[in-house]
Amino acid sequence: MRDQVEVATADEMRGLGRRLAAGLRAGDLLVLSGPLGAGKTTLVQGIGDGLGVRGPITSPTFVIARVHPSLCGGPALVHADAYRLGGAAEIDDLDLDSGTDSSVTAVEWGEGLAEGLSDDRLEIAIELSGNARTVRITGVGRRWAGAALAPA
Repeated sequence: MRDQVEVATADEMRGLGRRLAAGLRAGDLLVLSGPLGAGKTTLVQGIGDGLGVRGPITSPTFVIARVHPSLCGGPALVHADAYRLGGAAEIDDLDLDSGTDSSVTAVEWGEGLAEGLSDDRLEIAIELSGNARTVRITGVGRRWAGAALAPA
């Protein structure tokens, strides 16, 4: 299943993240792709806000992964960046799969690397076109079969 959303501003990207968060639960994996500056971290900021986790949520490029605990009894948010990783073996070294059952895990630059963490995932591709962004959300696996992926 695939949905597509046009996003014009950072506030709209955060709003999309908050709407996505409403349908997320512990164990969900999100694999984000897109060029530098596309809005991957901004989307994760909205997801974190929607999940009610402790922030601030910033790019994890230099620390590779951050855990944001819930402030409201929901799942934690694990926010990882695979940009500097050399392959799937390094994803394994991060031990991200140890927390996937109890958290929502968002992996930036994760395409081709993070899919092995779960058979069920949302693949979120962000494309730039001028100032606008096109966000394509694809649900993979039984968890997302028939689900509305980009709620209004």
